[in-house]
Amino acid sequence: MATFLYKLGRLAFRRRRYVALIWVALLALAGFGAASASTATSSSFSIPGTEAQKAFDLLEQRFPAASADGATARIVFKAPEGEKMTDPAHKADVNKITAELKSGSDQIASVVDPYAGKAVSKDGSTAYVSVTYKVNSMELTDATRESLEDSGAAAQKSGMTVEIGGDALQVMPETGATEVIGIALAAVVLVITFGSLIAAGLPLLTALIGVGIGVSSITALANVLDLGSTTSTLAMMIGLAVGIDYALFIVSRYRAELAEGREREEAAGRAVGTAGSAVVFAGLTVVIALVGLAVVNIPMLSKMGFAAAGTVAIAVLIALTLVPAMLGFVGKRIMGRKARAAAEAENKPDAKPNMGTRWARFVLRKPVWVLLVGVIGLGTIAVPAASLEMGLPDDGSQPTSTTQRRAYDLLSEGFGPGFNGPLMVVVDTANSSDGKTAAKQVGDEISSMKGVVAVSPATFNKAGDAAMITVVPKDRPSSVETENVVHAIRDAGTDIKSDTGAEVLVTGATAMNIDFSEKMNDALLPYLALVVGLAFLLLMVVFRSILVPLKAALGFLLSVVAALGAVVAVFQWGWLGSLFGVEQTGPIMSMMPIFMVGVVFGLAMDYEVFLVTRMREAYVHGEKPGQAVVTGFKHGARVVSAAAVIMIAVFSGFIGSSESMIKMIGFSLAIAVFFDAFVVRMAIVPAVLALLGKRAWWLPRWLDRVLPNVDVEGEGLRKELADTANGAGDAGPDAGDARELTRV
Repeated sequence: MATFLYKLGRLAFRRRRYVALIWVALLALAGFGAASASTATSSSFSIPGTEAQKAFDLLEQRFPAASADGATARIVFKAPEGEKMTDPAHKADVNKITAELKSGSDQIASVVDPYAGKAVSKDGSTAYVSVTYKVNSMELTDATRESLEDSGAAAQKSGMTVEIGGDALQVMPETGATEVIGIALAAVVLVITFGSLIAAGLPLLTALIGVGIGVSSITALANVLDLGSTTSTLAMMIGLAVGIDYALFIVSRYRAELAEGREREEAAGRAVGTAGSAVVFAGLTVVIALVGLAVVNIPMLSKMGFAAAGTVAIAVLIALTLVPAMLGFVGKRIMGRKARAAAEAENKPDAKPNMGTRWARFVLRKPVWVLLVGVIGLGTIAVPAASLEMGLPDDGSQPTSTTQRRAYDLLSEGFGPGFNGPLMVVVDTANSSDGKTAAKQVGDEISSMKGVVAVSPATFNKAGDAAMITVVPKDRPSSVETENVVHAIRDAGTDIKSDTGAEVLVTGATAMNIDFSEKMNDALLPYLALVVGLAFLLLMVVFRSILVPLKAALGFLLSVVAALGAVVAVFQWGWLGSLFGVEQTGPIMSMMPIFMVGVVFGLAMDYEVFLVTRMREAYVHGEKPGQAVVTGFKHGARVVSAAAVIMIAVFSGFIGSSESMIKMIGFSLAIAVFFDAFVVRMAIVPAVLALLGKRAWWLPRWLDRVLPNVDVEGEGLRKELADTANGAGDAGPDAGDARELTRV
């Protein structure tokens, strides 16, 4: 592989104008497609194989007029102190608003009058109007939203409190100014790392081109592939981070080759042949982790993984082709005066050891202590992960400054906590001899259950073969008690089906959340086994070792559990929540742990591959195991540290998002990268390698013969160049240069 990438790097360097033109043309084509595409809507949410999804599909089939997948809204009214919503004046205001809503938009499917629909609290202080739309929230027009938002203005003038809940007010997430700050911090880190504005700007430019192509392609295909509104944000987050890092690896190696006296084209070829090999395998681990999300069998999550994986693949191709092409354009300006002086000083025999060298030597002297401090420290931070509670967000998790949250609180006060999470029970009576009796039996059975406060009469469809029953639990939607009610209804449904032939199914947002969380829990271990197993095999091929990949996987698991502990402490317990803009604590997003595992595993392997490949390279060339660790840190620690800081900066930029899922994922990825890069890779990894010695690179002979030799270290490339140089001999003035190419 190194030989192929070497030739590719030299070709891209020589044909830089054509390579740059191709990538610019791809960016323009993707941009045109994105500009021509219609606005993306929210991705359709489904959970195949769950009872909630089966019931939802049955509702759409038997009750098509109910607009089961349409947006909903609740306009909540609270009368002033000492007054009631049944007072004639307030009643007149509400009736007027109801009439205006019905005629205000052709997107409205139904509007339920609170007085006719019994939507007034027992004490008369609170009432609400239910609005159902024909389309989902992302397809609502601005005029429809404005009509909804203005609906309570007249009532507020009369002294009533008016708030609006539901998903009808849901809008595209905003990332805020912190995303730009994250990119700016990445630029600062690059300038400090390279000491040159041109060298710092090149990784940013190529990463932005790659992200531009990836995100524009996602936008262009969003409606065709039902990708949803958050997919491009996550692809941007991951693509930007890896794009900068991969370009950083190539540029750093190119500068090192120049410092050793290589010609520019040769330096570009060698940089792509060596660091490019690490980029390819690091990118493969990220792609494996993201594509592996498909094993969860949740279409929305799978599409997010595939889209992000595509952006990572583009970042790898950019690093292997566009980066060496751009190196051809910038010339020797890639190294500033200070950088050249530092490189010359570092190559002197009496040069002062750099920070990476000093740190590696310290770890080699105290490997046991470093290992213990690292493991115990991460283990302590991981303790809160034992209290992890998962769920999906509802209006109760919104900041208290939003009207959705205030409407949620008003409904809880007036009707009880469980009113915000009603359960929809669907009774399929197609195979029942007496559907009405079966439906009544279901209602009576549910009414007698603990934790249920209200059960509506069964409503049949026109065909009379299905009925809907609304159940209001006693406790809030995300509580364990409500989850127990859902399971109790389903257990009772088994007996009812055997008695009457009617099938009882539970759905609704609350039941969907419960089924989704359970599905994510069930999928976590198989997903871990698949991703870690495939990556273990890949790293075994890369490092020609069994213990090094095993150490990499165990270190990753430690950093992920510690990151989960930090997420629980901040977002569930509220520790330092105000620092990260967490206004409301609650359960951790159900998809966050598995998504974090997938992304962080891939990113963690970036540092493992780049850092340990340098150690393997030195060991293969005859250095002792301890000295190989020092050599790896001498050349790789600065780059890996810079890459990690850049990733942390980029991910931290998304903490400012208004979307709770994006905020939580941004924080989790940033803290996980910090733990993995600076504790696991920089401390635990060298400590373990120091303790293992030569055993770290042990591989059974039979396995060595079976595994393909991908030559990540570039050993085959060096031999080929050495043979070429030896064949040239002293034939001409270029012979010295040819022999110089063999110098490491």
